[in-house]
Amino acid sequence: MKRHMTLGDFLVAYLRKIDTRCVFGIPGDLALKLFFALGRKQGLDIKTFSHEPGVGFAADGYARATGKIGVVCVTYGAGGHNMVNPVAGSFSERVPLLIFSGGPGEEERKLGTLIHHQAREIESQLRIYQEVTCAARVLTDPLRAAEQLHEVVCTVWREQRPGYIEIHRDMVDREIEVPDELLEWDGRLHFRGSDPAKAEEAAREAAAMFNGSRHPVLIVGIEIHRYRLSHELLELAEALGAPVFATVLGKGAFPMDHPLYMGVHVGPISPPPIVARMDQADLVMNLGCLKTDMNFGNRPPRIIQGRTVWAVDRRVDIKYHTYTDVGIRDFVRALLKQKLKRHHETVQYADNLPPSGADAHKLIKVADILRIVNEFLAAHRRYMVVAESGDMLFGGLDIRVPHGGTYLAQGFYASMGFAVPAAIGAQIGSGLRPLVLCGDGGFQMTGTEISHAPRLEVNPILLVVNNGGWGIFRPVTERLDLLEIPPWPYAQLARDFGGAGFEARTPDELRRALEEAHQAKTFSIIDVRVERDDLSPVTVKYIKAAAKHSQAPGAKPGRATM
Repeated sequence: MKRHMTLGDFLVAYLRKIDTRCVFGIPGDLALKLFFALGRKQGLDIKTFSHEPGVGFAADGYARATGKIGVVCVTYGAGGHNMVNPVAGSFSERVPLLIFSGGPGEEERKLGTLIHHQAREIESQLRIYQEVTCAARVLTDPLRAAEQLHEVVCTVWREQRPGYIEIHRDMVDREIEVPDELLEWDGRLHFRGSDPAKAEEAAREAAAMFNGSRHPVLIVGIEIHRYRLSHELLELAEALGAPVFATVLGKGAFPMDHPLYMGVHVGPISPPPIVARMDQADLVMNLGCLKTDMNFGNRPPRIIQGRTVWAVDRRVDIKYHTYTDVGIRDFVRALLKQKLKRHHETVQYADNLPPSGADAHKLIKVADILRIVNEFLAAHRRYMVVAESGDMLFGGLDIRVPHGGTYLAQGFYASMGFAVPAAIGAQIGSGLRPLVLCGDGGFQMTGTEISHAPRLEVNPILLVVNNGGWGIFRPVTERLDLLEIPPWPYAQLARDFGGAGFEARTPDELRRALEEAHQAKTFSIIDVRVERDDLSPVTVKYIKAAAKHSQAPGAKPGRATM
């Protein structure tokens, strides 16, 4: 960085200082100068896609897989508005993104006429993004532009949520002034600290409760991922010796092959051994668990008053009172300093998959797919799993990724179209090869972004679970014709896009296809044909639970709204 430099050059210098090496985006006329500045010699690696939702999901996957800020650049209006849904998902699930948008120059704004790509007012896009980001700014002042960018980025990191920067095209080449504190800054971003006295007292009280319990359990949530606490959590869990569950949103924050890991807790629709163990618990320690309907099986959380520790959103609730201004990082670290009584419970992993009994030559079921994927992952290292929303979001809860592999899913916002571009972004960032679980409905939304895989030098394996429509809604919808989608030749598309394509109708065919895809250097699509009404075990349980609590007026018996 230099005292005086163009805003475009400053952006590159700043992003490199925070260890950003690539930017996801699609060029557009009002953002061309911005793209040229970011991609200049000695600049950043620009990763382009076919549609802005793919850009947003890819940057989200990159951020989840690397723990860094995912950076996006799009044009104003048509591009920026296309990005709103992926950014909303990142906001809901605490994913740090930095969105740059171009915009009309000052001379254009002085014309007093509507500018192409404009919606209602020139400021409309900014106001929209203020709803789905933790900080949003338009950089117009050369004296304060550097400071304002830094403020947005610091907020993004502190809140672990998206931020928005709009740079009108006549600002990119304007000379700005860089303040001393940024010239001297080492590029490190910091999480917000806690009140140390409160953190210590909360940890002391929680440790006393734990040491007095006989059947404690530990539930791990998404904040463990977002605030980079996996190593400290593992140390804490081994010091406690109690069974560890993950929430839907927190799956992957604790090693899935660890002897203390029991599985995913989804309230009353959890696997029966997990339900039974939760009923036995005299202390539930929730670390970083958001109180969402998805995390608790479409039911409010059953809080054991007087026997619960709940640390999330910079507060720790213990028994009947609350410690404010205590972040999850400082609370976990303070717990590690306490004298903890180690329990010695033998933990058995539990899932929802029935015992294997399928004929290897008969039509495959979704439960068979999940079991075969688990076999494959147990035999092969350096894979991550990325699950699409819909049936595969629930099916993915029964996937076990060993060997330190990663698991990614939009477990709360649950936007269809997430998985394929997110997997591409995640592999670009982490180097781990993704195995994607995707329904045919989700694939038809953004799955064609896989055509960029050869150029981007990534090679995911995509399992398209093909039931000929949006199958998860068939049990709860009167108009089944509304759930139909056209039959795409998924395996042939893979070959046409430069990858490998396979079809599988039986368990044996899927096993062979997975092994061939594993050996392939390119990406692969495996078209796995299942019956139209076949769903994952967790989806079936979720729908039955919803039917008990949410009958639509006039609905037929047994049908529920979701």
